[in-house]
Amino acid sequence: MILMQRLVKVDGKVRTDSTFPAGFMDVVTIEKSNDHFRLMYDAKGRYVAHRITPEETKYKLCRVRRLQVGARGIPFIVTHDGRTIRYPDPNVKANDSVLLDLESGKVIDYIKFETGNLCMVTGGHNIGRIGEIIDRERHAGSFDIIHIKDSAGQTFATRLNNVFVIGKGNKPFVSLPKNKGIRLSEIEERERIIRVNAESRGH
Repeated sequence: MILMQRLVKVDGKVRTDSTFPAGFMDVVTIEKSNDHFRLMYDAKGRYVAHRITPEETKYKLCRVRRLQVGARGIPFIVTHDGRTIRYPDPNVKANDSVLLDLESGKVIDYIKFETGNLCMVTGGHNIGRIGEIIDRERHAGSFDIIHIKDSAGQTFATRLNNVFVIGKGNKPFVSLPKNKGIRLSEIEERERIIRVNAESRGH
C-alpha cells in the first residue's frame, strides 16, 4: 500500500514493486515521514537499514566489478549494482570504489583499492567487519587474499572479491552503522548484554 502511493524511493527513483531488489549501499528514502536509510551490514553480517542525513542521500559508493572498452573504443566500468558508467577516470581500475552522484549518475570521486584504505567485508565468514587493508597476497591461478586490521587491533583475512573499499585512509566516505564494524567475541558480547541489562535496571 505504501509502495503503491509512490512514497518510497530507492537511489532517488520511485519504486512501486514490492519485489524490487535493493542491495548493499542502496539509499532508501521515505520523504513523507522524512526517513532516509542506507542498506549496509552490521558487524554480525546482517542487513541493516542505517539511518542517514538528507545530505547523505545524494550519493552512494559503487564497487567497480570490471573495466572494459566498448564499441568505437569507448571505455566503461561496470559496478556491483549493475550500472554501466562511460568514460571513467583513467585511474579507476577493477576493485576500486567510485562515489556516484545519484541525481546526475556521474562519478564525483573514487577510492583506490590499496593498502592503508578503509574497507568493509561484503561476503564470507567476516561479512560486515570494517578495517584497514594492510596486505594483499597474490596467488596466480587462485584467489588473492586480503589481510585487514580493524580499529580494535584485530586482524583477519578474506578473499579479494569480498572487499569493498569505503574510505581513503581511515576516513569513510559514508557514515557507518553502530559498532563501526568491530565484531565482538562471544564473551565480550555476553558482557556487553549483561552491562546493558544492568544499566536499564538501574534506571
